[in-house]
Amino acid sequence: MTDTTAVAGPVTARGDGGGRRGLSPGRIVAWAVMAAIVLVTLLPFYWILRTALSTNTGLAAHPAGPLPVDPTTSGFERALGLQSAEEAIAQGGSGGGLRFWRYLLNSVLVSTLITVCQILFSAMAAYAFARLRWRGRDTVFAMFLAGLMVPAVFTLLPNFVLIKELGLVDSLLGIALPTMFMTPFAVFFLRQFFMGVPREVEEAALLDGAGKVRIFFRMLLPMAATPVLTLAVLTYITAWNDYFWPLMVSYSDSSRVLTVALAVFRAQTPTTGTDWSGLMAATLIAALPMLLLFVVFARRIVGTIGFTGIK
Repeated sequence: MTDTTAVAGPVTARGDGGGRRGLSPGRIVAWAVMAAIVLVTLLPFYWILRTALSTNTGLAAHPAGPLPVDPTTSGFERALGLQSAEEAIAQGGSGGGLRFWRYLLNSVLVSTLITVCQILFSAMAAYAFARLRWRGRDTVFAMFLAGLMVPAVFTLLPNFVLIKELGLVDSLLGIALPTMFMTPFAVFFLRQFFMGVPREVEEAALLDGAGKVRIFFRMLLPMAATPVLTLAVLTYITAWNDYFWPLMVSYSDSSRVLTVALAVFRAQTPTTGTDWSGLMAATLIAALPMLLLFVVFARRIVGTIGFTGIK
């Protein structure tokens, strides 16, 4: 008797979902809508750049042209204080100048002070609300969270009176103090992360003799590096862009931040009209650090907000 063995070759099966998805009408519409949103979002930045690279006389003659009119970098030179008063007046500027580097330093100091202190104190408050058990914790947290519903404009006058009584008007500390310690959003944001950390980790550290302070600084705070970094970026951008409060409490160059300085630069209108080229150049330079900061951390910010929201 002869045994016959059938050798079967490899069988390749291709499922319906293994192929490459084609461009359906719905996907085409989605991409078109997304492209339109991106275009509308980027158009103001392009218009700022176009205005900054134009001359004021050219802008007056061709205000709606899509390209820079008589391309030049004189607007950036005036914004950075690299032009003399005579040159600035000749090119449509006020000749008053802009102490850009001084205002930039003030903005960096205020934003850094607010970010560092707010992150530290908000993290400690979030840890107390999420991990410590004490009477009335949830009630206090609900009252604290209700601060999110209070418009910021309602707190301007009480804060100004407090800063005036402390003698901190026209100082960098006076600008930073109202938001330097903590905000309801920052506490809520970090509390969501701390609540998701397994309690077994903390209990094991307690058994090893670690105290609450050591657990917070040595274990939970390093574990929260990603949400802390995300919150730090958001806080820094918010502090950098703040305008109305610094306008209320700063009156001289020693405490004037960049956003207020741009308004002062705008108010220095020459007899020929507003120096739109210099103003847009200064605005672009002031916004560029925050744009780069957000671009670098955009994916991490979105991912962390989604994670804490789910938790």
